Amino acid sequence: SSQGRSKKKSRKHQRFMERRAVLEQKGLLSPHGHLGTQGTESGLEARTTLTKTNGTTAPNCDEDPKPKQTVSASLSPSASPESIARHHSVLLSQGSSSSKRVQTSSLVLRPGKYVAIDCEMVGTGPQGRLSELARCSVVNYQGDVIYDKYVRPELPIVDYRTRWSGITKQHMKNAIPFKAAQAEILKILKDKIVVGHAIHNDFQALKYFHPKDRTRDTSQSPVLKKRAGLPVRANVSLKNLAMHLLRKKIQVGCKGHSSVEDAQTAMELYRLVEVQWEKELAHSLPPRPPSPVTDPAADSSQYLDDQYWPTDLMASSL
Repeated sequence: SSQGRSKKKSRKHQRFMERRAVLEQKGLLSPHGHLGTQGTESGLEARTTLTKTNGTTAPNCDEDPKPKQTVSASLSPSASPESIARHHSVLLSQGSSSSKRVQTSSLVLRPGKYVAIDCEMVGTGPQGRLSELARCSVVNYQGDVIYDKYVRPELPIVDYRTRWSGITKQHMKNAIPFKAAQAEILKILKDKIVVGHAIHNDFQALKYFHPKDRTRDTSQSPVLKKRAGLPVRANVSLKNLAMHLLRKKIQVGCKGHSSVEDAQTAMELYRLVEVQWEKELAHSLPPRPPSPVTDPAADSSQYLDDQYWPTDLMASSL
């Protein structure tokens, strides 16, 4: 009788393994036995095998073998800010105690999607009270300059504001027209997550509106202010944040600000608290409706029970 129970148990285990292999093949079950999301959140492609009735394994020939992929594969080039923010949250929940994971999270999340911008303005119009673009600098995630040009305003310059802008009459000799600069810059900013300090002023100078969910304003970041020991509602300058958090002196001297330096500093500040910042954004997003099949929190074992596996489905699947 004990031998009979052993055979019955063996057959049940065999059915369990066959069904598990089918779920893994369809991408609904990871090799560790948890329901997957077909690559949209974890970014890990399950490299599964089909289990034969005799217990041996054979390679899955339904698709070409793929090299082992990193988590970055889960985000397509058109990934939305929402999916990026949620991805940050997933990374953090998977290993917030791992400093290596935190430090490399952005590299995993395609740093090409991130740029930082800073603009310098001059005064035009009556008494020079209008602010118009005179220089624009854009840097990439690593802080390398990808755009830096002097721009000729549409109206005559009344006040160069050199003490703050660093702009002089000499700079305007080879400056490009505003419309040409605007077209070049907006092409760079398209589909990017744009970092800056009091960035609404830069967008106003560009006569442009960037989507709010793709904008990271270091002057409005509670994470940065808390880390610097400053009140969350305080108006804080880029210079003060750089001094408190980066131990870096910027905007010194009498020659005005450098838009390159300011853009690089904004990106440094963003990277300093990036994971925490994106995690808070992810929590502020509307919750997704749960799915009984793709929800990773669901108990996967129930889907291996006999009631979920009609005989004809088993025959067609294996």
